[in-house]
Amino acid sequence: MLFRTPAPEAPSSCVHTHHQLPFAQVLHRHCALRNDPARSISGQVRRNSIKQRRRNVKKSLHKATQVSAQHTNGTLKAGITGTDLKHLTRAAELADSSAGVSQPHPNSGCVLVHADGSVLSQTYLTAQGTTSAEVQAVAAAQAHCSGSTAYLNLETGDCHGDSTSLSALIQAGVSRVVIGIRHPLAHCRGAAIQELRQHGVQVDVLGEAPCFESTGWEDSTLQKCFVANEALLHRAATQRPLGIFKYAMTLDGKIATSMGHSAWVSSPASRQQVFETRARSDAVIVGGQTVRLDNPRLTTRREGGHMPMRIVMSRTLDLQEEANLWDVSVAPTIVMTQRGARSDFQQKLRARGVEVVEFDFLTPHAVAVYCYDRGFLQCLWECGGTLAAPAIAAGVIHKTLAFIAPKLIGGVRAPSPVGELGNVEMTQALSIIEPQWQGIGQDMLLTGYLPASGGLEALDAALSGQHLPHLHPPAQQSNGTSPSSSAPDLSPRGKGRRRSQSDSNKAVHFYKAWDKYGALSNFSCHPIRLPEEPMADASTSQNCSAAYDWREWRSVEHYYQAQKFASTSGASENAAIIEMVAQAVSPEEAARLGRRHQRLQPAAVRPDWDQAKLQVMLAALRAKFITHEGPRKLLLSTAGQGSAPGKLLQESSPSDFFWAKGHDGTGANHLGRLLMQVREELLQQQIQVSLTPLPQMVGQT
Repeated sequence: MLFRTPAPEAPSSCVHTHHQLPFAQVLHRHCALRNDPARSISGQVRRNSIKQRRRNVKKSLHKATQVSAQHTNGTLKAGITGTDLKHLTRAAELADSSAGVSQPHPNSGCVLVHADGSVLSQTYLTAQGTTSAEVQAVAAAQAHCSGSTAYLNLETGDCHGDSTSLSALIQAGVSRVVIGIRHPLAHCRGAAIQELRQHGVQVDVLGEAPCFESTGWEDSTLQKCFVANEALLHRAATQRPLGIFKYAMTLDGKIATSMGHSAWVSSPASRQQVFETRARSDAVIVGGQTVRLDNPRLTTRREGGHMPMRIVMSRTLDLQEEANLWDVSVAPTIVMTQRGARSDFQQKLRARGVEVVEFDFLTPHAVAVYCYDRGFLQCLWECGGTLAAPAIAAGVIHKTLAFIAPKLIGGVRAPSPVGELGNVEMTQALSIIEPQWQGIGQDMLLTGYLPASGGLEALDAALSGQHLPHLHPPAQQSNGTSPSSSAPDLSPRGKGRRRSQSDSNKAVHFYKAWDKYGALSNFSCHPIRLPEEPMADASTSQNCSAAYDWREWRSVEHYYQAQKFASTSGASENAAIIEMVAQAVSPEEAARLGRRHQRLQPAAVRPDWDQAKLQVMLAALRAKFITHEGPRKLLLSTAGQGSAPGKLLQESSPSDFFWAKGHDGTGANHLGRLLMQVREELLQQQIQVSLTPLPQMVGQT
């Protein structure tokens, strides 16, 4: 546990936070990265000394705070107890419940406990764009929330621009909130804590409030809260998705025979662990050599649940015409290559539904930037040593998942997990931080963090303002190597950053619901009411009557995807598809279903879809921003003051060139344009939502 040493004159009243890393510990991490053995060894000694000093400080604090933080009746005034730690641990466990079921997202769990100590409800966020854990918990507890305590593993912040979660806690009468960790994202960090306190809710944050239990128990609980959002911590601190390097090797360090045969190095239990890790990832990344030699499927080997994107990196596209990865009926595939490589083969891949992305120069750094822009939280690198080495050197791999099998292969030419890193002395070896060993079947599994990460506590410290050099990734040169450390890259996205600071001041970029301006996203949790019947014009709804089947759609994306299959003849022949999309548990699932049926059953798509989709989207956006105050306020906050023009709104999806601006900025950005149109309508007409029924309002605007 990281605590700031209390001031000598007032040890019982000082503020203790896990945000303040002692300078010696920061220096140790920096020195370890420099691979200086003398400094690294002395840094480890200092670190052990700091840990012992923290234990001693914690003991004195335990005694001092127990006396000073009590009411006259003997109850605790403020601080965290063993019961609090138990419920926080449960919240962290709940938060991880959706891992592998839905696409990775900020993992939040909520345990609501009555004043008498009984548990009222236990909930978690199931997917991006679904009802938050806090709202679910309050709804489940009904009228018993007054005076209760809410335990959150993660500070509230599931959708920027919407305060529904906070309002639910405050209006229900929750008197205390205990939080495991502050939100890693800058636009959310501390915002909910401040808002709750302003409304008179007592907020205790683990590591900041005094704790009346052993340091070990507190550390264990904090670590579980960190692990529950390990990927989000890395994304926020490094401006890259969490990169996990998975490999299986024999006891003599070989991943295949000298002839390239590798099935199987590890045990079935280890391979099952890999399938589970894939399900927890946004993408699985391999190189062209892996595709040529192994012809992998890279799936999760199970029915249902999240299926990660499969990414193939190949500069020359020297790949076979037939491969398992070209079958996108089970999972999507992206082939990343250099501009102009085998244009004819690119067309064949696109015709089969494979997405092809061209780069001026393909490097692991460029791929990581693309994945970051696409909103990915975690990428699993299942590549061979030739690709693994430059990925490690580029700092885009943060964690190892190494399976070691009790086998010997031998062979001078048998490949090893990591290719050439340029190290000539053992003192240059990269040390694994926080290594953990675990038995998996007959194999041993080693997990740990690379210097590009530094570990979870270091990431949280950096997010709290500590400057840690290894979290400022170096810019990549054209050969994919890192330049001299004397020329650090100070931009958040390095060479992959395509917009200047002046551009960002004039434009608002949005994409994921949990990113900044997330309430503008079609994937935010804001239901709308519109008819099931096909809409060809956004003004059609003004003529709607009782004959139309109005229904509530869980999000704009649900409605948009369902409208693809709305019949123009009256009696829908695609009712099953529409109902399947409408009942999808999340906007991302609705999008997946809609796109899949559109690709596999093109005849089911309404014939006027290309002409109607802009008006369909406009009607949905009008309904959303009329109905929901939070998103409406956020949209209007982007308007200009006086005669000044409003900010340019741009959807930042790098893969969408119709609704968004695309990865190179040349996209049409139709979604941003429609949002700006709705913004102008709201400003000009001064809409009074509370006075006008929704069906009439949608038609008027």
